[in-house]
Amino acid sequence: MSEQDKQAGLEMRTRVMGEEFVARAMGSADAFSQPLQDWVNEHAWGSTWQRGGIELKTRSLVTCAMLAVLGRSTELKGHLRGALNNGATLTEIREVLLHAGVYGGAPAAVEAFRVARELMAELGLEMVE
Repeated sequence: MSEQDKQAGLEMRTRVMGEEFVARAMGSADAFSQPLQDWVNEHAWGSTWQRGGIELKTRSLVTCAMLAVLGRSTELKGHLRGALNNGATLTEIREVLLHAGVYGGAPAAVEAFRVARELMAELGLEMVE
């Protein structure tokens, strides 16, 4: 394992997902799950999220679309917060989730919108047009 990638990944994960989210994920790791946290930090956040080619906001929105289509609500909620942290607007998030519904199906879109509205309520955000 590359300690440099692992540390860079932890920093990127914190930047995108927020200190509270990362502290909770790392703090709940035990002897069984610590290797998973290390792997996620090194490979997902340490190498993939560190790549150039697309800006962080785009990377976040693509991630949200994939998680919506896969029906991974828990991860989606965290990454919706990350997309907001990376500068995505509620309009951009809405459009990405609608677009994901075309390719992932109506049930995936309905679940994604439910998760997004739940996060919006938690953060006190409201869609204004």
